[in-house]
Amino acid sequence: MAHHASGSWLLPVPLTLLLFVIAFVYLRGLRSSGRASRRELPPWRIASFLLGLALTGIASVSPLAELDHRFLTAHMIQHLLLLTIAPALILLGDPVRSLSRGLPQGSAQEALGTLFRSPPFQQLGGLLANPVVCWLAAAATLIVWHVPPIFALAMQSPALHIVEQLTFLAAGLMFWWPVIQPWPSVPIWPRWPILLYLFLATIPCDILSAYLTFCETVVYRTYLGLPGATETSVLRDQELAGSLMWTCVTILYLVPAALLTVRLLEKSSRGLLASAGKVEPNRSSPDSSRTA
Repeated sequence: MAHHASGSWLLPVPLTLLLFVIAFVYLRGLRSSGRASRRELPPWRIASFLLGLALTGIASVSPLAELDHRFLTAHMIQHLLLLTIAPALILLGDPVRSLSRGLPQGSAQEALGTLFRSPPFQQLGGLLANPVVCWLAAAATLIVWHVPPIFALAMQSPALHIVEQLTFLAAGLMFWWPVIQPWPSVPIWPRWPILLYLFLATIPCDILSAYLTFCETVVYRTYLGLPGATETSVLRDQELAGSLMWTCVTILYLVPAALLTVRLLEKSSRGLLASAGKVEPNRSSPDSSRTA
């Protein structure tokens, strides 16, 4: 990531153009779909996808992209956007179906359809959508990039910093895939274990954030080399970054877990009521026959 003056916006042409192209193809896919298909995708899902793209841009090309080289708190906000918030919003917008419909008619869509139907692609997709693989990918991405030597190397290399951001976004999309289950995902697990999946996902984040918050030494000494930086100021920034991560991750994983719990309980209640409705006539029928 190229450096730029604090408080200014850096708009790398390739990344900015890519985000606009993705948004255009997505909206084109919505427009080309029939009315029934458009009704299946409410406006809040469309807004969710576009907001996810916007947050991806904010994490990559706004002043936040420069401030992360000066403050660990800004760096942590960037990672929270790329790993946790933006991917969830993007997947809520049903991206695969809308983007595939937005591609040029003819060869592009035929090639994509052939690719989706190919056994190797379906096997790879099944592997990448496996909750265990998704959890491990997100946890490994978080841990590896916060190992101090790797962290320092990524801060010094613009190319490696871009790779870091891409892996955070990819790991975020993988992590949220089993939770949101957008098209064309095929559920392979019951929904109840997803609650455990979300709970376990907080553990690596909690360990890292607790270490940053309560560690009494500077973990990422790269920040000590910045003009005007002191050990006290860098340590305070580190504590704030750890506390922010701890709080945000807990909330961001607790909310979908609570919503999923309510949905599962409602589904279970409907099933019990339906079963009771079926059993009641069977109980009353012998009494009715005896009365007759």
